[in-house]
Amino acid sequence: MYDVLVIGAGQAGLAAGYYLKQTGLNFMILDAASSIGDSWRRRYESLHLFTPRMYDGLPGMLLNGDKNGLPSKDEIASYLESYANYMELPIKLKCLIKRLWKKDNHFIVESTDGMMEARKIIVATGPFQVPNIPPFYKSFSNDIIQLHSSEYLNPEQLGPGNTVVIGGGNSGAQIAVELAKDQNKNKSIYISVAHEISFKPMHIMNRSIFWYFEKLGFLRAKTQSSVGRWLKNQAEQVYGYDLKQLIKSGKVSVAPRALNARGSYITFEDGTQIEVNNVIWATGFRRDDHWIDIQDAFDLHGQIQHTEGVSKVAGLYFVGLPWQSSRGSALLGWVKYDAQKIVRHLNVTSN
Repeated sequence: MYDVLVIGAGQAGLAAGYYLKQTGLNFMILDAASSIGDSWRRRYESLHLFTPRMYDGLPGMLLNGDKNGLPSKDEIASYLESYANYMELPIKLKCLIKRLWKKDNHFIVESTDGMMEARKIIVATGPFQVPNIPPFYKSFSNDIIQLHSSEYLNPEQLGPGNTVVIGGGNSGAQIAVELAKDQNKNKSIYISVAHEISFKPMHIMNRSIFWYFEKLGFLRAKTQSSVGRWLKNQAEQVYGYDLKQLIKSGKVSVAPRALNARGSYITFEDGTQIEVNNVIWATGFRRDDHWIDIQDAFDLHGQIQHTEGVSKVAGLYFVGLPWQSSRGSALLGWVKYDAQKIVRHLNVTSN
């Protein structure tokens, strides 16, 4: 029996592993992927983080390169793989978790690699699990190319004609910018947003905006603090002005919230319609925790019940949840703070 099983070998699971290794507890990190960093490798080819390298490292190992530069998704994938090897973390790959339940005072994990038991569990599966696509996607004609942002790789996947990117977050903004700059196809680019896009500069006075966020304590402000509550109510910020400039020049058109579709037409909140040939769903993700067969882990709405990652189920923990304890909880460079607190709590209750 393991002292701890960590489910998920992304940045949250690796950060938890770093601190677990310092405790002397017997643990294993489990992941369904065939190699570390695969979730990053599968993202669209032009993806770059909007946080600079100085903030993108995990505990104990810096991310090499220009500390003010923005790393690519492949760079992050390679870094995570190197990190796991350098820290000599015990990891079992190609291990899909099918069911987790609690029996007496320990947990049982059923996986594609067999059954395992542990006294404590850390769920570190991250927020990017199941594409969240509105049901009206079924109302489009079969001739329309539809891709979620997790499936989109590059403009070559799209056919000629109009393209609408649905979703005004950073992924939607980056994809719209890439499509507008691609001159290989004759098409018009639209971005459909529920609210006016809030743009923020990447740099202020030659410093990353995240330097200021750190100095002001925004990313570590407690979720229930006055600052944390204010931040949580803000619309997602789009970092950089590339999209703003393309909108101003008319190369990208802004449309209201998409409400419905019929054939090759999409209908927006203001009643207007356009004919489209390609749709990119930059509509985010939802969690899939169906494999956690522990009733008390969830509330009546199926949401995880926890206090800063500590479940009301004794011995069950979470790392990497959005707003787990602060704005930075699910961000690569800040997940380590929650991981450290969770492992500290876990270790104290183990003694």
